[in-house]
This record gives sequence, structure tokens and C-alpha cells, in this order.
Amino acid sequence: MALTLFDKLWNEHLVESQQDGSDLIYIDRIFLHERTGSIALSSLQAEGREVFCPEQVFCCMDHIVDTFPDRSDDTTMPSGKDFIVATRNHAHSAGIALFDLLDPRQGIVHVVSPEQGIVQPGMSLVCPDSHTCTQGAMGALAWGIGSSEAEHALATKTLRVQRPQTMRVSFEGELAQGVSAKDMILHLIASHGAHGGSGYAVEFAGAAVTRLDMEARMTLCNMAVEFSAFTGVIAPDAKTLDFLRGRPYAPVGERWEQAAAYWRTLRSDPDAQFDRELVVDCSALQPQVTWGTSPQHTVAITAAVPAPDAPGATDRAGRERALAYMGLEVGLPLRGLAIDAAFIGSCTNSRISDLRVAAAVLRGRRIAPGLRAICVPGSMQVKAQAEAEGLDRIFTAAGFEWRASGCSMCFYAGGEHFGYRQRVISTTNRNFESRQGPETRTHLASPVTVAASAIRGCITDPREFLES
Repeated sequence: MALTLFDKLWNEHLVESQQDGSDLIYIDRIFLHERTGSIALSSLQAEGREVFCPEQVFCCMDHIVDTFPDRSDDTTMPSGKDFIVATRNHAHSAGIALFDLLDPRQGIVHVVSPEQGIVQPGMSLVCPDSHTCTQGAMGALAWGIGSSEAEHALATKTLRVQRPQTMRVSFEGELAQGVSAKDMILHLIASHGAHGGSGYAVEFAGAAVTRLDMEARMTLCNMAVEFSAFTGVIAPDAKTLDFLRGRPYAPVGERWEQAAAYWRTLRSDPDAQFDRELVVDCSALQPQVTWGTSPQHTVAITAAVPAPDAPGATDRAGRERALAYMGLEVGLPLRGLAIDAAFIGSCTNSRISDLRVAAAVLRGRRIAPGLRAICVPGSMQVKAQAEAEGLDRIFTAAGFEWRASGCSMCFYAGGEHFGYRQRVISTTNRNFESRQGPETRTHLASPVTVAASAIRGCITDPREFLES
């Protein structure tokens, strides 16, 4: 029988089907971070249980850590130090690999895992973080879980899961200059709704996806959760193997050849049937920007704020609330809307390729007077590479703050944040109410759009800079 890539990954890890209709799935690798991982590890210890296979468990300090250059265990996040210290102690006690604050490999979990070669095609990987689907870009079965599920996975290396349906989203055509994977996924969510992928495992395919480099594919899969998908996945190819070759945790020698031969089989069969198919024509796609408080509140950067009852719109009440929260009026052009701050970072867009495209726009230019702009590399290795290439000097000369790695102001939970009702253009993945500060108004966009907007001090079409 013809199978989809997801079917193959699921069947490979199926231990047994349960009477309640769920499946018991074997978990190859587990990643933790200090915000939720510490809870799972402490609960496990309190129950007198041990981590079943500690060599397959990894942990990052990323969510609560401050990203100031002279950071320490002390954080601006209330009780942040307690989380950090508890995670460190539990990780050492359990014998799991920890990428601690001063470790040169430290960073955001979904950046570090591919960077170190921890996630590999054909593996199952879970983490108590909703954006674990990022790692599906490697051809892995990766999804986010809760702390109690993490505890169960740590103790048994299995999880009971409801098998989702399958969806294929084919992005066809060629992307124009200034259009990126971030624009692709925002456009998809805007077109089919934030719940369009609910109940599905989504395979991203098509000519436009094939042309993307690995880091762009991670951006695409990262926001599958904003589409409400169980996970996102992309079939591994030569780019995947080239990316993994030589990574610290990647196989070597004969084991590499064996693994690579298996990885090349991981693709949907030509006649595989998906439960749903979507096709997106990217040939006319423009840079995208959000106007409201959900990723589905997205339009082309040349468009105006839409009416709550615009054709195809759903949830009129929610859209009216978003307009009020964002302080916008129907028909207002987004291009030219003044901003107070710009942020480049998060597990969505903080890799070296993201920093390069932003730096290309910033080179020789300055951000608008009075604007606050921050760049937070996704890992300390990304930071070191950017500094070796001189990108940090471009950012700082332009007026950006250059930070150490971490989740930073991707989310606000009482620590560092942007100001009350400040308008921010950001490369992050969520623009929910107060996501980046108290009633902060966030507009999601790609790194090149954020850089262009920082220079002008207003939402700006990046093509204005790229064409010149």
C-alpha cells in the first residue's frame, strides 16, 4: 500500500495500538528546556523514577535566561533563577546532556537540536514546547508536548497519541526577491485560517519548498503549530544530508552511509493518498505582515487593514477585538504605519541565514531616531559565526542591540519586554495580546522586512531596499 512520509514515520515508531483508539509511539529523543523541563525532571525525581535512557535526553537553557552580554543565573523573569538552578541540578543528577548558560553550544532548543545534529531524519523527537514541529524540516517526527507527557516520555520512552490525519501543502512557483519562507507560512495561515491544519500532520512539498535551504525549511515547519497542525514535516533530500554531515551528533563512517541510505527512502510514495491537499501558488506572493492578534490576521505588505467582514473572513468578533487592541482602523495602509521597536530573533527567524539577509539591508544605514531595535541570535554558535562574518558590527553600527542567545522577547512572562502599547515589528511566531509586553502591539514579518522597517521607522516593503 502506498504511504505518505508521515505514515512511514508513524508506523516505524508504533509500539501498539490501544483500545481507546490511540497509539503508543516510541520516542527516540527528548529535548527539555528550563521553563517546563525542570518541572518534568523534578516530578520524576519526586516519584522516585529515573530517566530511562539519559543519553537520548538533552536540555537547553533558553526560555527564561536573560540575553544581556554579562548574563548570569539572575534574570529579570520572576523566579527565573529558581528554574535555571533547579534544571541544572536535575539535569546533572539525571546524567542528561545540558547546554548550560556559559556553554558555547547554548541556544534556543529548536536551533540547537538541528545545529548539533541531534534531530535526524526518521527519528521521533518530543519537547515540552509547542514549536518542536520546527524539527520536522529534517524529515523527523517531531511535536510539542506538555510537562506531564515529558515526564512519561522520560520514564518510558513512549507516549500515547491520537494519530492525526494527513495533509499535503504544495507550494508551487518561484519566490520573488524579498519573499521568504516566513511569508509563505503566514500567507497559508491567512488563506486557510489559524485552525486550517487542526487534526492534521502537514507535509510541506512542491517546487518552492524544494528550493528552500534547510534553515528556511525550519521556519516553514516552525509555524505549522500556528496553523494548528499536529506537526509539519518535509522529506529529506541532498540538502538535508549536506546540512547534517559532520554535525557533532551525526553518525560517521559506515554508520553515516547506512543512515544516509535509509534517509533517502523517507518520502511519500508517488501514489500516496492524503486526507487533504492544498496548493499555494507562490509566483505572485508578496512580503507579508500581520495586522491583528493572530497569525491568520495577515495581508500583503502593500495592502490595507481589512474589514472584519471582508470576503472569506471568519470570527468577526475576534477581528473587531483585534482592530481595537492594535489601535487600527479599516482601510488604513499598513505600509508607512509608525513603529516603536523592531525585534529579530526567536526559534522562527534567528539563524545565520536570517541574520545575513537582515544585515544586507542594514549595511551602511541607521535605524530611525527614537526606535529601539534588538537582534538575538538563536544560539551561541550562530552568534559566534555572525561575529566571525562581521554581522554584529553591521547590526550595532545600524543602532541594533546585539545580544546573547535565548528566546528573549519572543514571549512576555514578567521579564524583559517592550513598553506598554508599543508597536513592534518582529520576526517571532506569535502576535497574541501582550505576547511581547503589556498590551504590546506586535506585527509579524520576515527578517528582511523587519530590518527595512527599522530603518524607516515604519512598516516598510523590503523590496524598496533590495531593488536599490
